[in-house]
Amino acid sequence: MQILGISSFKNDSAAALLRDGVIEAAIENAKLQRTTPRSMPEAAIAFCLDKAQRSGSDLDVVAVASSPARAWARRASSRARLLASAPLATAYQEAKELDRLSWEWASLRSLKQKFAKTSTRLVTVDHHLCHASTAFYLSPFDRALILTLDGEGDGRSGMVALGEGNRIRVQKSISVAHSVGWVYSRITDLLGFVPHREEHKTQWLGMEGNPIFKNEFLKMLRRPGSPFPHLDSRYFDHELTGTFEPSKFFYERMDVGRQGASLTPEHKRVLAASLQAAVTELVRDLLVFLRKKTGASKICLGGGVFHNTLLISELEREFGFGNIYVPPAPGNAGCALGAASWVWHEQMNKPRGPEVESVYWGPAYARPEVKDVLDNAKTRYSLRNTTDRKVETAVQLLQAGNIVGWFQGATEFGPRTLGNRSILASPWAPYVVENLNDFVKHRESFRPFAVAVPEEECARYFEASPLCRTMNSLASVKPGTNVLPAALELPGGLVRLHVVQKRVNPLFWELLMRFGEHNPAPLLLNTSFNLPDERPVVRPKDAVRTYFCSGIDAVFIDNFLLTKWSAAQVLNRAMAGPSEVSMSA
Repeated sequence: MQILGISSFKNDSAAALLRDGVIEAAIENAKLQRTTPRSMPEAAIAFCLDKAQRSGSDLDVVAVASSPARAWARRASSRARLLASAPLATAYQEAKELDRLSWEWASLRSLKQKFAKTSTRLVTVDHHLCHASTAFYLSPFDRALILTLDGEGDGRSGMVALGEGNRIRVQKSISVAHSVGWVYSRITDLLGFVPHREEHKTQWLGMEGNPIFKNEFLKMLRRPGSPFPHLDSRYFDHELTGTFEPSKFFYERMDVGRQGASLTPEHKRVLAASLQAAVTELVRDLLVFLRKKTGASKICLGGGVFHNTLLISELEREFGFGNIYVPPAPGNAGCALGAASWVWHEQMNKPRGPEVESVYWGPAYARPEVKDVLDNAKTRYSLRNTTDRKVETAVQLLQAGNIVGWFQGATEFGPRTLGNRSILASPWAPYVVENLNDFVKHRESFRPFAVAVPEEECARYFEASPLCRTMNSLASVKPGTNVLPAALELPGGLVRLHVVQKRVNPLFWELLMRFGEHNPAPLLLNTSFNLPDERPVVRPKDAVRTYFCSGIDAVFIDNFLLTKWSAAQVLNRAMAGPSEVSMSA
């Protein structure tokens, strides 16, 4: 049984292929196209079929994580309440919604035509049901409470459900008019970041502020006596363009001053901290209420709101490590997996499989393909013929303080780079954080870098949950452990941590262990292999371009090594083993 899942045709569109319930391929379209257009994920679909050596006629079902007609009807119902108070704005928004409906219907028609001459069945699945399916069916839990929250999907902003075995029973939906994710995006915009893309900056900025307006945000986000999200309309004005903007009431209550005035850096930190604290309390209280109501001890979380690792970390401390599951891609991209999984379990009535551990479902490249790219780029490189020699050379470079690109195996699915498309550095290298920020990532100083550690060594230094395997939560540095430089710790002793399992990524695990033999601990900084405002690299040519356009000192692409002057000097001082072959185009 071949099921192709496609996430919605918005940003973060993706495709995933299941064969008899097992994930064979999955990739986000933007990673392949290097842009984020609103479109059918044609490149992702083509990759999935190519990797599985299938054609469109081999598919049994195409499952799309969108129901355009129902979505339009739900959003129209929400807009109807605003008609009397904002008729012009409502009319403007209605015109935009009709255009959106037309575009989404055209996308579905295109899919139907693509498979018109085959026996492939096209199924549309509600967006939040797909979030719920991704969260529950990929989890290790046989029974769990499911909560989804995002900005908007098919006219909803959230869902409460109960997962049992291979069934999901919807308990309640949360209207788009009361979207927690939408509020987070509006405040992200107010702080000067890009909404729907840079909410993570709001999260990290908030760690530097005092949440003095937390209660005011809670008044905005819910009604007294109810645990469910319910937005107070006084805090936002409906503009003629159909958008909502913070109102005069909002600015007064948040002590910002006149509407539209520039925020001071301190006020930005305070607003970010207050919003983060309020959302955390809202979600925590809602889960406490729902657990009592359903009797479920385990919790599955899905939707873009749960990209927020600081929120997840707080929830784990409330409900216990191992009691919460967040899928590797909780946002829109993960809906491709959710749509396909829902068809397999709900419509086909197939049983659950084992917990999903690996996320390396994207493109991988054979050595001849990599060599062709390097030769075409006319760049000098050398080949480490064995894995042992490759790891040994990488350790030498990292120990000498070099920043190293690490391009190995298949691409990760989801927003985190988990050791196959990574930039690595020694935590103890001089000025490592400054060098990564200033010469490679070009990002704000308040954003933390992740630290990778082998699973067997983790407990010596950190208190971490299973979610740290996919970097969906934060860990705590163990008291009395002084191995990690202070610049890598977050307030409260927290740290972004990637726990590496040997059976899941043996090569990266081996590199960490070998690095630890010559350094204070088997720890490496692990950040995504990309330039600013770009997606992580997927293809060898992406890696070559990023390497030459940044301050990365060396890069391994499979077993091929490219070095700049400083890194080459390190290797020239070492004896070249018999397995090292120098090459140039």
